[in-house]
Amino acid sequence: MIIFVQIATIFFVGALTGWVIELIFRRCVHKKWINPGFLAGPCLPLYGTGVLTLYLVCSLDYSFIENDVWRAVFVIAVITVLMTIIEYITGLIFIKGMKVKLWDYSDRKGNIQGIICPLFTLFWGVAGAAYYFGVHPFMVMLAGFVGEHPEFAFFTGACFGIFVLDLCYSFHVVTRIRKWAKDHDVVVKIEEFRLSVRLRAEKLRQKKNFIFSLRGKNGVENELDSYADEKNVK
Repeated sequence: MIIFVQIATIFFVGALTGWVIELIFRRCVHKKWINPGFLAGPCLPLYGTGVLTLYLVCSLDYSFIENDVWRAVFVIAVITVLMTIIEYITGLIFIKGMKVKLWDYSDRKGNIQGIICPLFTLFWGVAGAAYYFGVHPFMVMLAGFVGEHPEFAFFTGACFGIFVLDLCYSFHVVTRIRKWAKDHDVVVKIEEFRLSVRLRAEKLRQKKNFIFSLRGKNGVENELDSYADEKNVK
């Protein structure tokens, strides 16, 4: 039970941190506050899975590598490869299974299906190094704190419950997007679609919906039809 709470806590810390980073990034790029990801709440599961992966990888015993420098190089290389694989598998599942593209690197050099590219693989390497040298000790302390305070399980459990509800709602919305995408034989780029909904709301002077940003004010299907008109999708 305690191990589950520790794992869940690390996952949610990573998911929330990633959400904040992506939120600020979109603010800098689009000059607007746009809810990132496909969930309604402040949670990006990819980042949560990433941080949890970093924690587990850095917690393994690498004493078989005696040199500290080469040990660090090895761990960071493993992190870079694993995170790139996780990013690729996640992106591929959504494209093939849900007809949705959560991110698009098609304009980046050396990209593979617009899902991964050398630039963001390098980013994972830098992030892995930052975690290995600076963040991991704090995550170990957090895991220890959670393990010593069983009452923390109530807070983590509440977060988990909200996360499951959000996941169910968001997958319902994505399922509707998938049906529309299959009917039109396209893959919907979520970030592009979300921005389209936001700009249309501003143009029509409608109230912006930050939390349920994929639904808009006119319903998912109507917003998708408007999005299709903008992109000349039949």
